Amino acid sequence: MKPGVTFGGLAAIVLVLAAVAGSFAYLDMPLGALFTGAAVGEAVAFVQRFFPPDLSADFLAKVGGAALETLAISLVSTLLAAVAGALLAMPAAGRQGRAVRRVARFVLNLLRSVPELVWATLMVLAAGLGPFAGTLALALHTTGVLGRLFAEALENAPPTPAEALAGSGTPAVAAFLYGTLPLVAPQWLAYSLYRWEMNIRMAAILGFVGAGGLGGLLYYSLSLFHEAEASTVILAMLAMAIAVDGASAWLRRKA
Repeated sequence: MKPGVTFGGLAAIVLVLAAVAGSFAYLDMPLGALFTGAAVGEAVAFVQRFFPPDLSADFLAKVGGAALETLAISLVSTLLAAVAGALLAMPAAGRQGRAVRRVARFVLNLLRSVPELVWATLMVLAAGLGPFAGTLALALHTTGVLGRLFAEALENAPPTPAEALAGSGTPAVAAFLYGTLPLVAPQWLAYSLYRWEMNIRMAAILGFVGAGGLGGLLYYSLSLFHEAEASTVILAMLAMAIAVDGASAWLRRKA
């Protein structure tokens, strides 16, 4: 046995490999069927139906409107989540006592543990089809994620500046705003921008459950077997994701 390789590490590797092999056997995945001549021919024919994309003026106008709706859903949901996450982060960081901390942590864990698609399904049932349901779904899930990240940033922030301000008679809110917030604000902004990048992708996907945006347009095109229109929507999703990634990276550098 090579130096540095322990029996426990070797056993863990064997267990992981056994679990992977067992998973393939349990799922009965016929991977060989993917590489037969018939399967390859069907895949090529399916892809060919997506080209050329539909670039007609009327459909491009629909795609543009859906893209703006997707962007608006992601922006509003991220903003709401950042505000709600910041409000929950302070008690979750233990600033109001251990009992309140447990409650706040439970709420954040609950919001974060429910996937966006499940929240979207629930919100569609509660608020009806459309972008409002998608915005609420993303805001609820993202609140759980950002609240946890914000709380950890608060826990890791040095308490000395805020304690010095509080010791000199500064009110608690002012001590937080001037002693703690400047220390965690860059992290909070970076977390929020990263979640915005993820939310714009999820906003496009949530349309499949009736939450509006590009996802709704893609679902409609695919359900009618309009592959050329679906290709245009997919390209719009890709272009939007690239643009948002670039904008988010630029904002993080400027922050």
